[in-house]
Amino acid sequence: MNTQVSHRSPLIVEKQSGGLGSEENVNDFVEGNLEGKSEVGLILPTYCEAANIQKIISEIESLNLDISILVIDDSSPDKTAEIVRNLQKKYRNIILFVRSKKLGLGTAITDGFKIFLSLENPPKYIVTMDADYSHNPKDLPRLIAAAKRGNELVIGSRYSQGGSVSDWSAIRLAISKVANLMASLVIGAPIRDYTGGMRCYSTKLVKTILGDLHSQTYEIQIETIRQSYLRGFKIKEVPITFANRKKGKSKLTPSEIIAFLSHILKSILLYKRLA
Repeated sequence: MNTQVSHRSPLIVEKQSGGLGSEENVNDFVEGNLEGKSEVGLILPTYCEAANIQKIISEIESLNLDISILVIDDSSPDKTAEIVRNLQKKYRNIILFVRSKKLGLGTAITDGFKIFLSLENPPKYIVTMDADYSHNPKDLPRLIAAAKRGNELVIGSRYSQGGSVSDWSAIRLAISKVANLMASLVIGAPIRDYTGGMRCYSTKLVKTILGDLHSQTYEIQIETIRQSYLRGFKIKEVPITFANRKKGKSKLTPSEIIAFLSHILKSILLYKRLA
């Protein structure tokens, strides 16, 4: 029988309306068994993923990893959170954090980092991935294995040798390539995929960079690489195939694409002023 433990977590997230640097305290409940101990903590940000969440969690569970799964749901109207609560009755390693509204991928990941670090027994590694089957759960063991070999940030890479993208439009692929080129010019790390979201971080790295993460949306992927590279952490790419979602609608809106590219452009201008 799954014993639920509610834990009030003193999280901080940035207000959408207040702009960067404006913060508020969040006192939502984190639901699930927080007393367990797992080697790996997995963050699954969700918004309207009722069509995918049960299957993808079941597939992750079937891998027999020493893992805790943290679902961060932005009050999905399709009752994604209710499906997760039902899964908690079967699996004791699922944690659920329901936020008050759609707050963005960047804050979901940083909130996930804070929750795992706040546990009495934090995991040794923290993984991020999409819940829509863009990322294949079967790639998780390879990323974790690479982290265990001493790589403190392991990126599931679409653009390194052996990686690929499936079922993307030419426009989406062009946007992704431009974003990665811009990020490479700014940061200069010897990697090919700056924007992929399937990652494995060492907890040591997360503790070090967390205070300097301020992204609200998809630019979190570039920001984490930048902070890791500046501090000399070892970064490794592992090739994966990224597939277009099969069910549900894409959450990447035109406004988020514009904001994402704008963030990179501002970083380039700042970099040139400091050079």
